[in-house]
Amino acid sequence: MIDAGFVVAAGTGDAVALDKGDDLSGLGADEAAAFESIREKIAGTNIDNRTLLATDYLNHFNEVIMIIELVPDAPECLDDAKQWSPKGYCQHFLDSGFKDRDLAVAAYEHAPAKYRAPFDAVIVVLDDAIRRSLDRIEAAKDGDGERFRHICSTASMTLQALVERASAIIHGEVAALDQFEIDRLVDGPAKG
Repeated sequence: MIDAGFVVAAGTGDAVALDKGDDLSGLGADEAAAFESIREKIAGTNIDNRTLLATDYLNHFNEVIMIIELVPDAPECLDDAKQWSPKGYCQHFLDSGFKDRDLAVAAYEHAPAKYRAPFDAVIVVLDDAIRRSLDRIEAAKDGDGERFRHICSTASMTLQALVERASAIIHGEVAALDQFEIDRLVDGPAKG
């Protein structure tokens, strides 16, 4: 969690100060120059100037989450939700009408590994969690209505938590999911 310039390191609970000028650590001279060049180009866009990532990508996930939330009252929406499929960050932007889509793709290619690696890892977990959630919802759709509603609600909350984690990374939080969190989010809560 970000709180007044601190992050909580994953698995430790220890608060670690964020160093706003640390964005170039671990980059070679050419990489640092490319990072700074992209950073100048993204000024005035909604691409984060530290991570070089944009929250617009999360719309791909928010759409299916909103459909899942409708399913208990409109079960026919499940067919729409099942049409969802994973889409990589760059492909999302290339397929979108996002004003700065080419810049978002270029920026992603230069995103510092300390942000991009945990971001990409959360997206892999999120893709899998959506598939598993849709399978659980499908399996429960003809059963007890209250259980079905619970499975949909829990899936929505689980997926929202993962989207929030991805959003936090986009905005500079560097804590990654540990295996316990992954298992808890993907396997635990969405079971019904």
